[in-house]
Amino acid sequence: MTNAELESEADPDVEAEQERHDEDEDIDPAAHLKDLEDGAGCTEIWSHLSESRDE
Repeated sequence: MTNAELESEADPDVEAEQERHDEDEDIDPAAHLKDLEDGAGCTEIWSHLSESRDE
């Protein structure tokens, strides 16, 4: 079986997982930290994350 034949018979679950992965790359990984001021330290970040978790 050639590579082209193998690719044409791709597993639908694998294709769906790849689509989800592609969509996740479009999301800003730091979006949950946008409300923090520049230069915030560990304490401020942990506090912000704790408050966000309660919501």
